[in-house]
Parts: sequence; structure tokens; C-alpha cells
Amino acid sequence: MMKAVQLIVALLILVTIHEFGHYIFARCFGIKVNRFYLFFNPWFSLLKYYPDKGKIELIAWTKKKTETAEGRSEEVEEPHALLTINTKTHNPLNRKGKPSWAATMYGLGWLPLGGYCDIAGMVDETKSAADLESEPQPWEFRSKPAWQRFMVMVAGVMFNFLLAIAIYAGIAMHWGDRVVPFEKAYEGFDFAQPLLDAGFQNGDVLLAINGGEIDTKKTSTIWDMVQGGTVVTVLRNHKDTLDITVPENALAAMTEQNVGPFSYRSPVYIDKVQNKTPASKAGFADGDRIIKVGADTTPSLTEFYAALDRYKGKETPVKVIRDGKQLTLSPTIGENGKLGIMLRPLALIYPVEEVRYNFFSAIPRGWELGTDQLVTYVSSLKLLFTKEGAQQVGGFGAIGSLFPETWNWYSFWQITAFLSVILAFMNIIPIPALDGGYVLFLLWEIITGRKPSDKFLEVANTIGFAFLFLLLIYANGNDLIRALF
Repeated sequence: MMKAVQLIVALLILVTIHEFGHYIFARCFGIKVNRFYLFFNPWFSLLKYYPDKGKIELIAWTKKKTETAEGRSEEVEEPHALLTINTKTHNPLNRKGKPSWAATMYGLGWLPLGGYCDIAGMVDETKSAADLESEPQPWEFRSKPAWQRFMVMVAGVMFNFLLAIAIYAGIAMHWGDRVVPFEKAYEGFDFAQPLLDAGFQNGDVLLAINGGEIDTKKTSTIWDMVQGGTVVTVLRNHKDTLDITVPENALAAMTEQNVGPFSYRSPVYIDKVQNKTPASKAGFADGDRIIKVGADTTPSLTEFYAALDRYKGKETPVKVIRDGKQLTLSPTIGENGKLGIMLRPLALIYPVEEVRYNFFSAIPRGWELGTDQLVTYVSSLKLLFTKEGAQQVGGFGAIGSLFPETWNWYSFWQITAFLSVILAFMNIIPIPALDGGYVLFLLWEIITGRKPSDKFLEVANTIGFAFLFLLLIYANGNDLIRALF
């Protein structure tokens, strides 16, 4: 439930900003916006606000099928509200006689899958070519120069990307950067099987990528490391330096297995010994480092957990380092494979590199993170054209699973910024029905001087919507299959 709540709140922010981009540019060019909706409203709306009529309708049923004089069936609004609140009436025209903000009806739908900005005189999901058979009006989208229409269409994408940069800048200013440099993780890393097959060994310390220093603060660092042909320099056994070339199929294999490339190995330090446990009875102390369980050396938690499971229920010699000296203790490991200790967090073991930002330094950091994330995401899309990548495509379930099970502001803003980058790029892809489709046709018009007909745009949008609907079914179908099997 908490994951779902975070997803809905994130979508609320992203959709509002995206549609506001279209709205504000339309207003700047004197174009009327009929409706501004947050979330979709099939059959009914949760809320409708008419500034020009001075009323708010709650739970408003809106749509009814009727026939026009020409015998054509169409949907019209039939307001029916469970509760109406009267408010101040605002003039729908500004001092220049152009549509003002009050000419727009503002609504809240019930289906949190997106939203829309119903721009007058534009073929979109709310209007067909038949709806635009009347003479164009000066305040309509179709009456404006191509460059103004182009700006209106790219505004949503632009606002989403700027939102991502603003969020990343805010994160930098509030939390700063706290990372453990790869080369300072002296017990190295555990690697995914495809990288182990390529020659990496668990415990290798990462030193360089293609001969250059590793910037742990860059979000693209891990992505760059797993590209085929990348040469990674590692330190092995704390003494040997060697170069390993990442094979071409490593990334696809990790995608198929749905695993990350590597994770930090954490030395086994006791942060707190719990009372009346095998550890307390055997004489363990806070700060002890466990280096051996039975016959198994335990340089990291990976080996430690495996050893506990192997010796569970048995009295076992455990070697620790305390104040620079080695001691051997003899606990009886619990039947559940537990000693009764709290482990020291990774950030309290390895040296942490911390960078703080003020308002002015946070802005370029936000730009760096936003552009870095965009480049990495765009580069990763090549995986969609592989069998392994196509199987990993996910819908709302996959997106929701990104969020933690408890509310965490840092994680929430990080994921929201990432989704804002994705939304910006996905919308600019030149598929009809997306912003990128309109942009493509507008570029054609600007270059050739020939404007596509409203009927052509309607057919193109229909095809685009059909494609997006099938993609939506496929992505969410993958979620369902993964959940069931």
C-alpha cells in the first residue's frame, strides 16, 4: 500500500508539471485551454472547477452519448454533481479580450494513469477532425504559427526535465553526496555471475575504468562499467593489479537474470551484542570483527552468513579481532543460524566521502545528475531490442516496486526525479499521440511549409494510441506474469 501511495503521489507531481508546461505556453501565446485535468476521468470526475461560472462540483458525472443534427453519435457533457459549491465568478477574458485562466475548466479524475490539457483547436485524445470543421478562431491552437505550436508541444517535456534537475539540486542541497569510493572498499565487491564468468572474483577492489579514475558520485559509472569492451582495473588479494575486459553479452545476461552488476562487501563488525543470546553468553563485545567461523574465513558478510548456516545448532569456534588482538570464542550458534548480534552499517566501516552544496553549487550538481541520468537511460534503451530486455519491460507494478516499503523522503525524491527524466524522454519519442509525434509533424510543417491535415493527424493519433495501448498491456502483463510465477 505504501508503495502504491508513493507511486500515485509521484505521478500527481509529474503529470501536473508536464501538463502545466503545455498549459502555460498555450496561455503565453493566447491559446484557449478548454480543460486542465489531473488524472483521467472516464465516465465521471472527482472534482470540477468552473472559474467563469463560480462553482465547484464534487463527484461530477460528465458524459452522455447523443446524436448531432447530422446523425453522428458523440459524447457531450451533462453536469450532474453530488455536491456543488458556489465560489467567486471570474472573467473568462483578460483585458486584451483574449481567453484568461478562468476560461479553463479544471478537473480531477479518478484514474491515476496520467492527465491531459485540452487545448482548443487541436486534434488530440479529446477531439477528432470532425470536431474542428468550424472556421478556425484566433484563440485556437490551429490558428497559431507553427513555431508557437511547436513550443506548446515541447513544453511538457521541457518542464519534466527541468523538474528532474530541480529535484536533484534540492537533494544535493539538503542531503549532499555521501558515497564510499570504490577504491576505499578494502574488502572489495561481490559480482554477478556473468562478471564472475568474465574473470572478476568476489573480493576484487575496483580501481579504474578504461584507464581513468572512477567517480563514484556519477550515476552513469556503473552503467559505463558493464558495457561490452570496457576494461576494468581491479586490485586482487590486496596486492595484485590486473585488467579485465567486460564481454559483450554480460549486460544482456544480467538483464535476463534481473541482477545488478556488483555490491559492496561488508566486513563483519559487531555494532551491538544483544542480551541473553549465544553471542553475549560466549563473551562477544561491541566492536569485535569476526574473521573466522569454524573452518571458514569470513572477510565479508557473504561468507559469514554461509558459515552461520553451515554450523547452526553447533558449538563452533569463532575468531575475532579485538583491540588489535585475535581471540577465539566458542558460541553455540542458534538453530536459526543466528548469533544475536547487530551488525555495523557499511557507512560506519568504510571511509565515506561527503560533499555539501549551497544553493548556487547545488544547481550545477542538479544539472549534472539530470543529464547523466538521461544519457544513461537513453543508452539503456538498446536493451529493449534484445530478448532479455523485452522480457524485463514492466508497467505500473514495476514502477511502484522501485519505491521502498516505508516512506523515505530521500528515496521518494530520487525515484521521482528519475521517473521525471523517463517521462520527459518517453514523451519526446516521435510516436503519434505522444508529444514527440506532434513535434515530428510540426517540424515537417516548419521545414516544408505543408501542414498535415486534421484527418491525417486523427488517423495517426489513432494508430499511435493503439500502439501505446498494446505496449501498456504488454508491460503490465509482464508485471502480472512475474507476480504469479
